[in-house]
Amino acid sequence: MFRLAFAALLALSACIPAPPDVSRFIEPALSATGDQVVDLTRPEICQARDETPAVIETVVQSRQDAGGYQTETVQRIVADREEIWFDTPCRDSWTPAFIASVQRALIVRQLMNGPADGVMDRRTRSAIRVFQRDEGINSDVLSIAAGKRLGLIVYDRDEALAK
Repeated sequence: MFRLAFAALLALSACIPAPPDVSRFIEPALSATGDQVVDLTRPEICQARDETPAVIETVVQSRQDAGGYQTETVQRIVADREEIWFDTPCRDSWTPAFIASVQRALIVRQLMNGPADGVMDRRTRSAIRVFQRDEGINSDVLSIAAGKRLGLIVYDRDEALAK
């Protein structure tokens, strides 16, 4: 009896259509924003964290002594690892249409090749990183400041008047 009921349940579950693959649209939004924190004093603004790795210089020196050549390798930290926080569009803003707008803005600036497909992929993230390096942000998460420079995020009135 149990086997018959289990077989019937298994057969019926095969008839239920699989849900549509929406991960193409959900995952880009999550990967586009990385670790995100909402500032409770400004709930419409989220903040992202990024870490810049330490820069290490390796110097190999050779010197000759009575026994032949001696090689010595020395490493030193040129720049420390740095954690940065910056304002970024919140996850609900990262729709396929917004991602396509970001892509079109980057394509126009010749920072990436088309098409603008609305998917946050490696080429889009790389282009975002290149674009916002001028702002001192070495991240593939779009900052609010970079979004404003791209013409995708509206300046508030006080900000516009100050410019």
